[in-house]
Amino acid sequence: MDLEALVNDMNSSFESLYTSCSVQTESTPLLHNGQLPRHAAYHTHAQPTSPHQRLHRSQPMHILAVRRLQEEEQQYRTSSLPAIPNPFPELCSPASSPTLSSGSLPQCQPSGKYIIKVFSEDGMGKAVEIPADMTARDLCQFLVYKNHCVDDNSWALVEHHPALGLERCLEDHELVVQVQASMTSESKFIFRKNYAKYEFFKNPLNFFPEQMVAFCQETSGTIPPSQLLQNFLNSRSCPEIQGYLYVKEMGRKSWKKLYVFLRRSGLYFSTKGTSKEPRHLQLLADLEDSNVFTVITGRKLHNAPNDFEFCIKPNKVRNEVKELRMLCAEDEQSRTCWMTAFRLFKYGILLYQNYKIPQQRKTLLSHFSAPRSVSENSLVAMDFSGRIGRVIDNPMEAQSAAMEEGHAWRVRSPSPLHPSSLSGVIHRTQLWFHSRISREESHKMIHQQGRVDGMFLLRDSQSNPKAFVLTLCHHQKIKHFQILPCEEDGQMFLSLDDGATKFTDLIQLVEFYVLNRGVLPCKLKHPCTTVAL
Repeated sequence: MDLEALVNDMNSSFESLYTSCSVQTESTPLLHNGQLPRHAAYHTHAQPTSPHQRLHRSQPMHILAVRRLQEEEQQYRTSSLPAIPNPFPELCSPASSPTLSSGSLPQCQPSGKYIIKVFSEDGMGKAVEIPADMTARDLCQFLVYKNHCVDDNSWALVEHHPALGLERCLEDHELVVQVQASMTSESKFIFRKNYAKYEFFKNPLNFFPEQMVAFCQETSGTIPPSQLLQNFLNSRSCPEIQGYLYVKEMGRKSWKKLYVFLRRSGLYFSTKGTSKEPRHLQLLADLEDSNVFTVITGRKLHNAPNDFEFCIKPNKVRNEVKELRMLCAEDEQSRTCWMTAFRLFKYGILLYQNYKIPQQRKTLLSHFSAPRSVSENSLVAMDFSGRIGRVIDNPMEAQSAAMEEGHAWRVRSPSPLHPSSLSGVIHRTQLWFHSRISREESHKMIHQQGRVDGMFLLRDSQSNPKAFVLTLCHHQKIKHFQILPCEEDGQMFLSLDDGATKFTDLIQLVEFYVLNRGVLPCKLKHPCTTVAL
């Protein structure tokens, strides 16, 4: 049977199907200009007619009626039409069935399930089947439970473009399938930690320097610290971020230093110094159909003036470098301010809702969880040497008690540190230990996972084979502290402060500095970890 005969046979089947079906009319017939006929104005219902009989060529019809007719025709086809063998199976894709289903006949409806591939930081990937309405938060929760990770609400899905050298963290409410539709075949999703995703809600002053935040209506006014986030989240207020940025010219390798303003309506630059007058402002990028990305390829690829580079990429752009709006800040804090303000202006209150959802969930599950953690500000030194415990108010006495507890902790250890003993290798099973990574790799890992205060990892020392290195982030700066072995009474210990405080292994050391700052600039809070999918 040829294709024309098959189509004619299908059309005749449709005609017989429509004539056999009776449909109750939902609206009265329409005359020209949408007026009702006199004889039909008093009737409450019409006689059952088929979809084709209801529409006359000489009678205009409203768009809504046409859409209703198309929906009813589609319903008849999908509900009553049996599966028909496909006469051209060789034209089907490998994922398609050689049988024409009722849903694919006159148009192919999108499937409810999609296959995406998620990669871990070690380059290994895993294919996951997800529904079309799955958000980034839902997918992260699924991967956390599937891979037995610690659910601390800091995991994120990263959109990574290796050809462009760009990446960004997906917002929790974004649909994964929609984001994947705008990605190229070389792009991929990466599952990793991001402690800084909502850190600006906790410490807004660290993210928004006072000299960079102003009201659009005022030339020299600033937002009070107590109202900083409220003004960003309130759509009726008009805050803006202002300052100098290096802007790469489109299609060229040269950069220009311009005074730039970020508002809800877009990113602008002034053609006359720092003037805010509308006639001096020109649009650089739109916020609605764009996303902000971090540039990960370094300054050499784009000949950037420094390493604090970021990019505004339109959603329609797939792999066109010339369509990207490349920008460069003067320091890391300025870059963080610009990128965070971009997210707040684009998503507004949605970001705050994303931030609150895990906290509300934690509150609901608090009755079934372990004892609640307390703020470090509420921790006090206690003395339990007597019959009842007492709070130590004297700072000198509290410091002495901490030193005595550290000494008792050290003496309590059953075996000294020895390469062949368990205490010498058990730290390698911890998530915060990353063995033989270099200094540059540790910088990259901490930078990718947020650069918040207290982020840390431990690694082997490259200069001393018997030592270790603690890499710690404080005030967006990464510092390194060498952990050296020391001997006392024939036993080997590890110390971070030249033997003043000694530990039998790295696990004991980490547990101590989680509770005590000691010689460090801050306590250890967020372990820099990776997961293998």
